[in-house]
Amino acid sequence: MERYPPIADHGLVGDLQTAALVSAQGVVDWFAAPRFDSPSIFASLLDHDKGGYFRLAPDTEEGSGGKQLYYPDTAVLVTRFMSPDGVGEVLDCMDPAGAETATDRHTLIRSIRSVRGSVRFTLECRPRFDYGRASHDLDPASDGVVFRAPEITAHLQATFPLERDANDAVGTVTLHEGETAVVVFTVCSPVGPPPPPANLDRTTEELWKVVDFWQRWVRGSRYRGRWPDMVNRSAITLKLLTYAPTGAPVAAATMGLPEQVGGERNWDYRYTWVRDGSLSIRALLDLGFTEEATAFTHWLRNRLLAEREKGSKEALQIMYRVDGEPILTEEILEHFEGYRGSYPVRVGNAAADQLQLDIYGEALYGLSEGRAISMQADYHGWKALADALDWLSDSWDRPDEGIWETRGGRKDFTYSRVMCWAAFDRGLRMASEWRRPADTERWTKARDAILEQVMTRGWNDTDKAFVQHYEGTPVLDASLLLMPRVGFVAPRDPTWLSTLDAMDRTLVSDSLVYRYDPAASPDGLRGSEGTFSLCTFLYVDALARAGRLRQARYTFEKMQTYANHVGLFAEEVGPSGEQLGNFPQAFTHLSLITAATTLDEALDGMRD
Repeated sequence: MERYPPIADHGLVGDLQTAALVSAQGVVDWFAAPRFDSPSIFASLLDHDKGGYFRLAPDTEEGSGGKQLYYPDTAVLVTRFMSPDGVGEVLDCMDPAGAETATDRHTLIRSIRSVRGSVRFTLECRPRFDYGRASHDLDPASDGVVFRAPEITAHLQATFPLERDANDAVGTVTLHEGETAVVVFTVCSPVGPPPPPANLDRTTEELWKVVDFWQRWVRGSRYRGRWPDMVNRSAITLKLLTYAPTGAPVAAATMGLPEQVGGERNWDYRYTWVRDGSLSIRALLDLGFTEEATAFTHWLRNRLLAEREKGSKEALQIMYRVDGEPILTEEILEHFEGYRGSYPVRVGNAAADQLQLDIYGEALYGLSEGRAISMQADYHGWKALADALDWLSDSWDRPDEGIWETRGGRKDFTYSRVMCWAAFDRGLRMASEWRRPADTERWTKARDAILEQVMTRGWNDTDKAFVQHYEGTPVLDASLLLMPRVGFVAPRDPTWLSTLDAMDRTLVSDSLVYRYDPAASPDGLRGSEGTFSLCTFLYVDALARAGRLRQARYTFEKMQTYANHVGLFAEEVGPSGEQLGNFPQAFTHLSLITAATTLDEALDGMRD
């Protein structure tokens, strides 16, 4: 078992309330329950010795791994192992049935089988509760063992014998061709009833129900473009990363995975960013998933109402927990060494307290896109939205931390101003279309003032480009790739085309796009980072809109070679093509969808 497999060497399974990463070695090395943002049970990806893991794989030589794929159009992960004596498979999944109701009970199904010859499987289940901080007891059960921690209980059941190894469980079973066994790991509250005994037929039936759920869901997509496999996989990933009881997507399934191995840029992404969720609305609608888009618009409305009711000094916080809870206190898990020594490992996220004015643009952009699904605001919802724009009318011309959540002090970020413009632009449209009361004169004045300011102070005449912020040395920033999408500039405006050219020269490397240059624009953190996969897909979108279709398509096709073996993307791509950062990242997958649909439309237009 490799101490720290590559970040990309994983597939994702989940039940729409939490998720697990399974490596190609058959190891569950990340799993938190009962929710995405709960304390971990398996976290060896962040500390091999203290984090806990669940290995189920053939008894093969040290370090040998398998090959992974998803059962077609599902979130059922298949890990295949080849050996001289036979071929074995591990099928991992979690059942999303009933996920709309929050529960503390979650089950990971692990089915093993020999498809050729004979295969000897080994099981090691070594949970470490509460990020490895809580001890546990082990009790025997008729078909397995029970792990008892202070706040949670875990039942491990198998259709073959298990043995005690201190407070952990181990076991082996040899399967001959055509034979199957199952292992079921169920977590619940300490007072929760035990699950039914492990049963091969029942568990196999449950597995096929999971297959049916996902294939039925994917059939609801109306995407008929050139890249169905990549788009469908991204859609499934977005769905997997969405907390079904509230409709809120998390930014990623993990925490603490580094943007630079050995560096300090290690964040907890298991929360819902207003920005990411709002931009996902358009991607979901493009695919025809109106139920998911509607659920998030309701979640966002509820956040606006809640902030209004408690009289917050700002109309929205930049991120929340999946249930809308605003407290995300950041702490360091000092006992974890971090992925390959990438310390500190942070839980919680202090960026929740930052001022990021761009979120109002994304929120209004998302709600405006959502009007196509009858998201006509009720009176109270509209009042909360209008109050937010009234607040923004007095607040838009302030330095903030910006989209990238820098920790080097507030600045006058151009992107923040652009998205404030988008907020007023969409707000004015909705007020007119929905015939709702609004201080349209005030909003119009703010919108026009922002446009004038960005065109004068956000434009650098020497570089012939829009730049990251107004002060000091001009720096380019890939977030500005959204300018034509929100309509701030026309996609073929000369100022925009020259900005694209400038980005080509300074931010693009082998078609991959950096966010910005930390050396030229210090962000308060040590070290460097890789290219941002989100930004690369934004680049494809902008190129397609600009009519640079040959370059856009080649960039998009090339970017697919950086996906992992099952089509997933982490946050970044490192210098050697390795995936870095939290995994998989929802923002990257939603931007893949929008890039694909924009590019498809542009390429189809060439036939007209």
